[in-house]
Formats: sequence, C-alpha cells, structure tokens
Amino acid sequence: MEMKMNKVVNVSMEWRQKKGSKPMSEKIIEFIIKAGGLSCIVLVMAILFFILKESFPFLVGAFNFKEFFFSTEWYPASVVKVRYGVLALLVGTLMVTILSMLIAVPLGLACAFYISEFCTQRQREVYKILIEFLAAIPSVVWGFIAIMMINPLIINIFDVPIGLNILNASLILALMSLPLIVSVGEDALRAVPETYREAAEAMGATKWEVATRVLLPAAKNGLMAAALLGVGRALGETMAVLMATGHSIQIPESIFEPGRTLTATIAAELGESPKGGEHYQALFAIGLVLFLLSFVVNLTSDYLIRGRKK
Repeated sequence: MEMKMNKVVNVSMEWRQKKGSKPMSEKIIEFIIKAGGLSCIVLVMAILFFILKESFPFLVGAFNFKEFFFSTEWYPASVVKVRYGVLALLVGTLMVTILSMLIAVPLGLACAFYISEFCTQRQREVYKILIEFLAAIPSVVWGFIAIMMINPLIINIFDVPIGLNILNASLILALMSLPLIVSVGEDALRAVPETYREAAEAMGATKWEVATRVLLPAAKNGLMAAALLGVGRALGETMAVLMATGHSIQIPESIFEPGRTLTATIAAELGESPKGGEHYQALFAIGLVLFLLSFVVNLTSDYLIRGRKK
C-alpha cells in the first residue's frame, strides 16, 4: 500500500513539472503587481531627476552652501544684491511641523484607541466617518478657518497683536494630520489578533489594562508608522500654512510670532519667477531640500520600525 502511495505521489510531481510551475492567470497577476511596485520607484526617481534638472544650474553656479543654509536673508528679487538664505524658512518649517505633531500625535492615537477599543460597532463607524471627513476639507478652506476663526481666538486668548503665527499654523496642521493618524492607528490596533485580547481578559485584565499593556506593545510599529506619516503630511502642506503663518521671513522667537515655511515660499514665488531664471532655479533647490527632508523622515521611520521588530 505504501509503495502504491509513493508511486502516485511521484507521478503527480512529474505531471506538475511537465505542466509548468504556474498558470497563466497567476503569472499575469504577479506581473501587474511587480509593475505597480516598480512604477512607484520609477516615479520617485523621475521626480528627483526633474527637481535636480531644474535646480542644477543654480547648484553649480550661484549656490553658496554657507549662505544658503546659514543665512536668514532671502532676497531673490533684490536690485542691489540677490541673496538666497533659507535658514529662517527651515526653522519655520521645523517649528510648525514639530509643534503640530506634539498636538496631533497624542490626540490622534488617543482617538484611535477610543474608536478601536471602547466604542460599539455603530459608534465606531460614525466616529470614523466624522474624523475622516476632515480629510475631505480642501487646504484653502483650512486657511480661511485659520484667518477667520483661529486668528481672533489667539489674539483674544493670548493677548498678542496678531494671530497669524506659528501656533495658528500648527493647530491647522494638527487638524489636517489627524484623520491620517487616527485611520492608520486604528487599523494597527484592529490588526492585533483577537486572541491577545481574549487571553488578557481571561487572566482578569480590565479593558484599560488590555489596551495599555497588551495592545499598545503589540501595535507599536503600526502606531509609530501612523505618527511618522503625520509628520510627512505636515511637512508637505502648502496652502493652509501659507495663509496661517503670517508669511514673514524671520526666525520666530516664540510660537506667537509669524514665520514662513519652505513649501509656502515655493507656492508664493514660483508663479512670479521667470522660468529658467536664477530665482526659479533657487526655488527648485528648496524643493530638493524638501525632498531630502521627506526622504530622511521615511528612512528614519523605516529604521525605527525595523529596529523595533528585531
């Protein structure tokens, strides 16, 4: 009997080898998936090539590393002396991004915990729709909210002369980043196997203990990814920040002073600069700086997540 079974298995294996490893439909699906993955890489490389192509004449000509990164003087249209210093723009970008994440990450992860673990199924669907509705609001509308609503509130509450400042932009960016952080964070928590919850509850753990001592360690990689995606969202925002920061080229000494970001500078000045001119090329150099900042954020997130997995 055993010899017959071995013979059947051998015949089956030989038949599979003769027939081929995979059916045509599976090969087509694999090709589409691979092509989609490679297209993302090609697209990113094409964007990088385009930015380098447009900024290359400036980088090999008028670019001065010390002036560009350590000077606060940004006067691209000056008649006397043209200066390209992005230090104030870098500081404004980092201040707005960091402050917005200090607001959005704790609030977003708390919302994700509440929706995932403490809501009924009906409540969960309603809250997710309401939070994700924030992502559907256009950037320019957030800018109007910053000017018409948050601006007078900051003036009245903190007794400052102007409410278009770093704090205003940070609040707006926090609200804009919230849907992404909540959505990804909630998905990470729901991805934790149900057996984890059941085992903890069987040992007598309360719902709060299950959430903080079981789910949080198990979903930490996904929650960290949610926070870093929020950083990327805040780093690349343009129109709302342009309208909310006051658009002043200076290094803010406090969160109640106006500032300017890299993205807002590109949005405000690209239409005014002649194509192919030095100012135009300098703006693409700023775009290259933004590209590198985003790359560093993504690389850091990947390193941290992989490190925690190990």
